Amino acid sequence: MDADSMKREAAQRALQFVEDGMIVGLGTGSSAAQFIDLLGEKVSDGLNITGVATSAATERQARAAGITLTTLDEEPEIDLNDDGAHDIHQSHTLIKGGGCALLRENIVESASEMVVFISDHSKLVERLGAFPLPVEVEPFGYK
Repeated sequence: MDADSMKREAAQRALQFVEDGMIVGLGTGSSAAQFIDLLGEKVSDGLNITGVATSAATERQARAAGITLTTLDEEPEIDLNDDGAHDIHQSHTLIKGGGCALLRENIVESASEMVVFISDHSKLVERLGAFPLPVEVEPFGYK
């Protein structure tokens, strides 16, 4: 099975946590993109959810998939956040941020009652952080 097929299968499994009427955090990255595509299919079949996007790219994809979006200002409490992870260690610790949306992802995650990380066995590593991890610099409050 190729990497895209594994990500799609993992995203399909993450859909089992989505219920009608939920506010759903929509992550950023390749695994989250698979989830958004599948969620869009469910929405076109009648599922009623509202999404909160963690990046401009995710917002564009969700809108194209027919997912209604809101913001944390409008809906500060999120029922479920679905996102990917870059590396996962056998101790169940993980690294996020490979998709360069770490700040917004963390804010949405903090507002979420439940978080589901979408991953397949290709994300399992012996050592966390064996890749160049992006660093986000947020000018808010820097002084």
